[in-house]
Amino acid sequence: METKTITELNELPLILQLNAGGEPVDWIDYEKSAYFYAKNKVLWSMGEHEVMLRGGTNAATGLRSTLVMNTIVAVKCNHSPRKFRSGTPPLTNKSLFIRDRNLCGYCGNAFHRSELTRDHVLPKSKGGKDSWTNLVTACKGCNHKKADRTPSLASMPLLYVPYVPNYNEHLILKNRRILADQMDYLMKDVSADSRIHDMIKEGIYNFH
Repeated sequence: METKTITELNELPLILQLNAGGEPVDWIDYEKSAYFYAKNKVLWSMGEHEVMLRGGTNAATGLRSTLVMNTIVAVKCNHSPRKFRSGTPPLTNKSLFIRDRNLCGYCGNAFHRSELTRDHVLPKSKGGKDSWTNLVTACKGCNHKKADRTPSLASMPLLYVPYVPNYNEHLILKNRRILADQMDYLMKDVSADSRIHDMIKEGIYNFH
C-alpha cells in the first residue's frame, strides 16, 4: 500500500506512541516524535502515512534537511503495560459525553455539549460515587426531573448501561482527528459492545 506523506504543519496529525511490546501508550505531537527519532529511541514504526518535517539548508551542499516520521511509532520507554492499563481512564465531562455520544440516558435525545450534565445513577446522597459505572450523560431537563432519586424511584429507566472504557477507547476518546490506520490499530482491543463502533458508523470520526 502506498505511503502518504504529510508536510503541511496545519495538517500534521497526532502520532500514536506505542511501547516496545506494541501496546498503545498515548498521543504525542510531531515535536515529541522528532525528539524520539533524534535520540534514536524509536524501535520501529508503521502506518499508511508519514510526516515530513523540513529543517534548515546546509551551507556546504545547499540541500535542505528533512526528517521523515511514521504516524505509529514504538518508543523505548519505561511505560509498563500493567502500569498504564491497570488504572481507570480519567473521567471528565468531555470524555463521558463522548462515550455516550451526547445522548441523554433518560430521554434518548442528542444534545449539544453545553446542554448536557453528568448524572449519578445512584445519587451521591445515597452513596453513589463519581465513577464510570455510576455516571451517565443527561440533558438538563431530565437531570432536574430525576433530581435526588434513583431511576426506578423517578420512573425514568436508563436507556443504556454505563461502562468503563478500556485504555484503547480512552485514547480514541481523547483524539477526534485519528488517521484510519491509527484507528484500526486501536480498535483491535476495543470490545464489540463498545459504543465507539456506533460513533464510527455515524461518521463522527473523519478518517484520512
